[in-house]
Amino acid sequence: MKGRRRWCWRGEHRRLALLLALYTLLLLLLVPYVLDYGARRARADEEPLLRRCPSLEEALSEWGWEQRPPPLGDDDDDDEEEAAATAGNGSRAGKRHIYLHATWRTGSSFLGELFNQHPDVFYLYEPMWHLWQALYPGDALSLQGALRDMLRALFRCDFSVLRLYAAPAAPRDPLGAAPPAANLTTAGIFGWRTNKVICSAPLCPAAPRPRREIGLVDGAACEQRCPPRALRELEAECRKYPVVVIKDVRLLDLGALLPLLREPGLNLRVVQLFRDPRAVHNSRLKAKQALLRESIQVLRSRHRAAEPRGPPRPQQPPLPPGLGLLGAGRAPAQHRAEFFLGGALEVICQAWLRDLLLARRNPAALRRRYTQLRYEDLVREPRAQLRRLLRFAGLPVPPAMEAFVVNMTRGAAYSSERPFLISARDAREAVHAWRERLSRQQVRQVEAACGEAMSLLAYPLSAGERR
Repeated sequence: MKGRRRWCWRGEHRRLALLLALYTLLLLLLVPYVLDYGARRARADEEPLLRRCPSLEEALSEWGWEQRPPPLGDDDDDDEEEAAATAGNGSRAGKRHIYLHATWRTGSSFLGELFNQHPDVFYLYEPMWHLWQALYPGDALSLQGALRDMLRALFRCDFSVLRLYAAPAAPRDPLGAAPPAANLTTAGIFGWRTNKVICSAPLCPAAPRPRREIGLVDGAACEQRCPPRALRELEAECRKYPVVVIKDVRLLDLGALLPLLREPGLNLRVVQLFRDPRAVHNSRLKAKQALLRESIQVLRSRHRAAEPRGPPRPQQPPLPPGLGLLGAGRAPAQHRAEFFLGGALEVICQAWLRDLLLARRNPAALRRRYTQLRYEDLVREPRAQLRRLLRFAGLPVPPAMEAFVVNMTRGAAYSSERPFLISARDAREAVHAWRERLSRQQVRQVEAACGEAMSLLAYPLSAGERR
């Protein structure tokens, strides 16, 4: 009897312990739920709870962002068309800024003139010339930072930076006092005699042709009919245009533009122009006196230029004594200008090589914002290359501009006595003229100095120099 009672007591004890354990577990589960429920009720008035986790597409669309496909190669037409479509919509892309990155005698003036002709473009011709002249004889590399800062100001339509470097136009009376820098006007800057904005209404009410008409500006007529205007008036015109294009030849390093390419509100794009170095050298020799001063500035930076990172440089074929590009000390005085120009070309080719290697590494700042163009392709396929350039800039292609670019590359002659004058040229002769004008010795020097860049740009070496 006592054993049965003891067994019953133990059973009740077990049930009580089990109920106590279940009650404790229930409290442990219920208290956090109540606390969490109260917290969610407290936030209910501030923001509603999401019933489900949104997809990536929904989240991006809710914030106004769009997914971008992975960057493709620069030669992919679909990628260029998509980038151009994004740029062409002003509400999404805003104002665009294009920098034409080139060097002397590569056809950059002709390339810039194509943008100068476009009705939706505010074009600036070589504004950094003033900085180089003011800071002469500084070497080219030491001026890269100042050039970049000047570009940033000009792209934002702030032309007051020119007062630091540009001298005002000389007075008509040579004995009269020069006007102060604060009175700097449109006369003497940006190649004003052929600038479509400066030489048309509203800055020039008496202009011989309207802004939207495609055709070269008569510089003499512009100078006669268009009086100088204050810089603030030119700045006001600059702000009206959806695209600002600057062409210059003094920025030697594409890497110097990376901070501007990363700048959120600038929307900068870069078109880099190349040309066969042998044709460049031939053209530079024709204008050697005009280019001597700036060639010296480039040459001064020779020993400061860092070697590009990459595979070891192949050994160049040795040159006979006295034929080095920098052998000016051993050359007759009348040929020293040619040696200075040749040495500067070697520095330029090394800068090209650095730019090409940087572009091949494809940093994020260059994706969709950088494209390359060879002068030979432009003059051989003018319509196709014009359409590609304007799509890259987010601009329409007026039919009159297609006719203009064809006429400019189908001229009767290669050049004139004024090498810096923009005129119609025979494209075929412009491409191959160096073969008849350069000596075998000169061709060998250029290929020895520029062979690596020529290889990357698909310019074949002459038969005796192929590796």
